[in-house]
Amino acid sequence: MQDGRLRGRDFITILDYTREEVEGILDVAADLKQKFHKGQPHKYLEGRTLFMIFFNQSLRTRNSFEAGMTQLGGHAHYLDPKKIYTPALEGEEVAYSTERISDVARTLSRMGHGIAIRMYGEPVEWVYGKANRVLREFAQWSDIPLINMECDIYHPCQGMADILTVREHCGGFKGKKLVMSWAYSPSVEKPLSVPHSAIIAAATVGCDVVLAHPKGLELADDVLDATRKRAKEAGGSFEIVNDMNEAFRGADIVYPKAWTAKQFIPPFAKKPDLDATQKLFDANKSWICDSAKLKLAKPGAKYMHCLPCDRGFEVTNEVIDGPQSVVFDQAENRLHVQKAIMALTMD
Repeated sequence: MQDGRLRGRDFITILDYTREEVEGILDVAADLKQKFHKGQPHKYLEGRTLFMIFFNQSLRTRNSFEAGMTQLGGHAHYLDPKKIYTPALEGEEVAYSTERISDVARTLSRMGHGIAIRMYGEPVEWVYGKANRVLREFAQWSDIPLINMECDIYHPCQGMADILTVREHCGGFKGKKLVMSWAYSPSVEKPLSVPHSAIIAAATVGCDVVLAHPKGLELADDVLDATRKRAKEAGGSFEIVNDMNEAFRGADIVYPKAWTAKQFIPPFAKKPDLDATQKLFDANKSWICDSAKLKLAKPGAKYMHCLPCDRGFEVTNEVIDGPQSVVFDQAENRLHVQKAIMALTMD
């Protein structure tokens, strides 16, 4: 596939990869997408096995990984943590129902070629960072690549699909304004991983990134610092505003999506306070992407969302089903970037 520089590496966050490596993955993804649409075989992982452990439900993630492994000539095993001995951190084992992560990781390493995990929210009692810790514990003990299918801090595969979509529809990244905006949802159980990875990915490749949200819905400070650094290195920009209309003006890409208030979950709070989060959400119901707001962006600006979206709350039907929406291109691109990641790390 390439010169092997990515072989054997984990894919937990885009921050572990340089801009050159990120754009190299996008190039491979574009090539695999072309082969897919032309019906050309590309069995780069023939006979290889990916173990997928899902602590959360999934549509796009599970099916894009399973279909991707099949198209690459390999096989993806779906593992329900409740149907195996649930992987547990040291000190959190429960007799007859769990197994220490170090043992699970080393066992699977002897049987396959990659491990992918999806974990956030309720499975870790909304303790921010704990799911990421679980993934890194797997990576520490595993001899095969660990791929993050979304944790409570990062969703790197979604971030890669986001910027592949931007490149396809904008022709590149330089001078392109991408707005990652909070949007209202009646559900407060939304991890920070998607906006985190979206701004990191866009900054890495040199977009002019704008983060918009009401006060009280700030992202993690270390992620914001990393995004500023990446934007500066790539020749782009990064700013934060608390006005959705202001953010949308002159945008090439708008990406409105709900995320939870970190101030009301551990370790920022003693325990999750979903009621306080709901009150903050309900005070900002005007943060919806409708046709009026979309008109503030550049003519022909694209609307993105990772899906599933909360129709009628985050976005109106006329926007998500309209000609400026690229959400299904974005969803399809999950398949192609993940195939590129698997092919490059598991080959």
